[in-house]
Parts: sequence; C-alpha cells; structure tokens
Amino acid sequence: MKRINVWSSPRNISTAFMYSFAQRTDTTVVDEPLYAHYLSKTDSEAGHPGTEKVLIAQQNDGEAVVRDVIFGEYPTAVVLFKQMTHHLIHLDWSFMLRTENVMLIRNPREIIASYAKVIANPAIHDIGVEKQLDVFDFLTQNNRLAAVVDARELLLNPKGVLTQLCSQLGLDFEEKMLHWQPGPRPEDGVWAKYWYTNVHRSSGFEPFVEKNVTLPTQLEALAERCQPFYEKLYQAALKA
Repeated sequence: MKRINVWSSPRNISTAFMYSFAQRTDTTVVDEPLYAHYLSKTDSEAGHPGTEKVLIAQQNDGEAVVRDVIFGEYPTAVVLFKQMTHHLIHLDWSFMLRTENVMLIRNPREIIASYAKVIANPAIHDIGVEKQLDVFDFLTQNNRLAAVVDARELLLNPKGVLTQLCSQLGLDFEEKMLHWQPGPRPEDGVWAKYWYTNVHRSSGFEPFVEKNVTLPTQLEALAERCQPFYEKLYQAALKA
C-alpha cells in the first residue's frame, strides 16, 4: 500500500488537493488525523473553533494515530493523509521515513491574511512555514521527499503540476482529479464548517488570481519573518 503524507501550511489549498485525490478510484483520503493530537498538546485550543468536537472525534494520542490511522488498513492501494505541518509536535518523526511525503506550500502573506480572518493575531507556529522547512530538511536528508507543490504553481496549471506530482509518486494522472462535486464531502473533518466554506463552493481548482495583500503592522512583521523559509521551499517546487 502506498501511504502519502501531504504536509501543508494552514489556509492553503490543501482541502481542494485532498478532494482532487479523493476522485481517484485507487485512493482513500484522510483529513488531518493529527489535529486532535495537536490541540491536546498545546494551548492553542482556546482560539480554534470547534475544539471540543475535534477532541471527541479523533484519537488525541499522536503515536496511536500513527499506529492505527497512518499505518492502518484501507480498502484501496493508495491512501493520502492531508496533514498540517504544525501538528507535528511531541512526535517521533521517523514514521515519515516509511511513507511517501509531499510538501504543500503557499506564500506566507496570503496564508496570514486568510488565517487571521478565523483566528486573530496568529503566531509563527500557527502559520507552519518555519516548521515546513524543518520537515523539508528532514525529508530531503533522508531521501523521503517526493515533491514540493506550491499553491500558485498548482492553480496556474492544475493538470500540468498534478501530472508531474503523480509521476513523482509513481501514479498515473487521472483527468477526474481536476473536478469534484461542490458542497461538503464525506472525507471532511468535523471542523469543516469553520474552515471549508470557500472550497465547498468549488467544483475544481480555481484559477489563480494575483492578490494585493495588505497586512496590519504586527502581521507584516510575521510575514517578513516567514518569507525566507518560503523562498527556500519554493526553489524546490514543481513549476507550472
């Protein structure tokens, strides 16, 4: 069985990416299996909508999630786990050496502008870009990184970038990956109503639109701090 972890920053196109792979007949997708683990191990729960529901819905012990979910049994030959990189706390990362791994990145200014609409005044650990670089270095040093996918490049040419990605993963690209039915989906986590409003209106990858993002002073400083991490990751990204 091919197990794929997609390590994303928050407020990326990770849900659309998950929906894309859910269209494949050979693939099962799992939405953020380490979310409850993250909430249970940090003081972040106060600002996260639906925290209590998440903690009830999922296993709170990350090591149990690795054992029972990431390395659990599935009815398909491929299983893709949509993951948030900042959820990787108080865990032995060695499990990633037994899976395929993809980094999903986005310009931090856009992440921060979107994230702050749900949770005010995010910190660098909320944005996840610095942690993404740590994961990138760990995976490249151990030759376990299949690809880096940048949100902008993917939206500029969904078919082209997904074709490259599938090739890197040893999969055939399927045209059905470009479209899905709008609305909530069975693979959604219980937090979907708080975070997935826009993607539920979609039926495919939306065309890329250049945004002029204006941030308040304190968030501008956060964006500037994150930018060097993103730029290093972007150098390795598949291009449209």
